[in-house]
Amino acid sequence: MEKFLTNIKCSTSDTKVLLVLLLTAAAANAQSFHAGGCPKPPVQEDFNISKYMGTWYEIEKLPAWFERGRCNQATYELQEDETVSVLNAEILPNGKINSIKGVAKVRNLTQPAILGVSFFKGAPDAPYWVLATDYQSYALVYSCTHYLRLFHVDYAWILARTRALPEAVVCQLHDKLKSAGVEIKRLKASNQTSCDEHERK
Repeated sequence: MEKFLTNIKCSTSDTKVLLVLLLTAAAANAQSFHAGGCPKPPVQEDFNISKYMGTWYEIEKLPAWFERGRCNQATYELQEDETVSVLNAEILPNGKINSIKGVAKVRNLTQPAILGVSFFKGAPDAPYWVLATDYQSYALVYSCTHYLRLFHVDYAWILARTRALPEAVVCQLHDKLKSAGVEIKRLKASNQTSCDEHERK
């Protein structure tokens, strides 16, 4: 979409109309949007993608229109071609499991903590930046997309290897997000209750 928009030669009025439409769409989905281009927070140093593989459970997040359920989790598996298979799953309000598969890849080998994720063939990759992780208990992920550099929409996820994370750790991750310019007041706690009961059915 960014490439498409960049190629459009808009008048000032057209640009304003486009901006209003995009902002309205983002607001309707309770997205976190801001003026200007995307920030570039520091990412995890010496990121080890092999240690990052496995299942992560969502603890908190910025609003995301594509997430509609509870018990959200993501499972990553390193492939022979060094891409990463992605499986996101959640339980919808009607009790059904909703899942989607995708592929992630490191964009630059000198920055392995910056990945791109695609869930649809031919669609542009979505940014996936690992800002912090100890690989064993927590991970902090950030994603941001800008539109004509007039405004940007961002997402953030606090993940854990279990369905709960100590409050002290969550507070430390909040501090990292604040230093990156993320509005932590927009973070929402994810519902990870009664998930195992559903899996046993």
